[in-house]
Amino acid sequence: MKNKSLISIHDYSKNDYLRIMDLAEEFEKNPRSYGNLLSGKVIATLFFEPSTRTRLSFESAVQRMGGSIIGFTDSSSSSVSKGETLKDTIKTVSQYSDLIVMRHPIEGSARWASEVSDVPIVNAGDGANQHPTQCLLDLYTMKQTQGKLEDLTITMVGDLKYGRTVHSLIQAMSYFSPKFHFVSPEELKMPNEYKLFLKEKNIPFEEHRDLGEVLKTSDIAYVTRVQKERFSDPMEYEKVKNAFVLKNAMLEGTKPGLKILHPLPRVNEISEDVDDSEKAYYFRQALNGVFARMAIISSILGLK
Repeated sequence: MKNKSLISIHDYSKNDYLRIMDLAEEFEKNPRSYGNLLSGKVIATLFFEPSTRTRLSFESAVQRMGGSIIGFTDSSSSSVSKGETLKDTIKTVSQYSDLIVMRHPIEGSARWASEVSDVPIVNAGDGANQHPTQCLLDLYTMKQTQGKLEDLTITMVGDLKYGRTVHSLIQAMSYFSPKFHFVSPEELKMPNEYKLFLKEKNIPFEEHRDLGEVLKTSDIAYVTRVQKERFSDPMEYEKVKNAFVLKNAMLEGTKPGLKILHPLPRVNEISEDVDDSEKAYYFRQALNGVFARMAIISSILGLK
């Protein structure tokens, strides 16, 4: 993994996933023991698209390891607003930094950046394509809550069409014999390419319109936000935005070990009355993002 960009979840093998999870666990057990690990290193965070949680999670990871951060949180405050190309931005910033974390609204932009950069690129989300670091923290969280990754029943709820987190998670979990339930509005169903991927891997999946029924057999309920920013027609968004709302009463009769995950931010898809349930795990999942990203950055830089 040393000096290797992380653009897609396919860039890592199953053994790489397990190594990142082991490292994340090590960081979580001893968070104050690595305060100088990134001493002298500069990490650039280039966010061409807003993302409070992902950006702060990366920056928290860097600062907990003693590294320095440069970058921008809005492309309008960078030279992009003057007409600078993505290539020139990446080539320039790679002269100032040891690693670049980049989020961009255009699919494929992170791969393109990795081909012109002089330092490793970590994809923090490119359009509806990939979000590999979110995927690795999701794997870490599922293993933490279930004690294993093998043979889990995972229900994915919400925007399965544009949700890059569910696309990455499906592909990563293909190594661990999962079973999937997909619950979404008709307009936001899982794209065929991912269903074909599962068929080729002989991984069972079912599509549903009733969330309550499938929750009872699930180990993980992975809920996603209907992303307003992905709709060109606001009326289409209004039609589907509250199609599925998870409420505390719906957890009755579910498995004791069921955990509810969400990449955040949420809007209305999980009622606040779920927050106090021991099955709600999404805020702890956000914390795990820091440990997973500490593991990813230190591994790419060859420090762990």
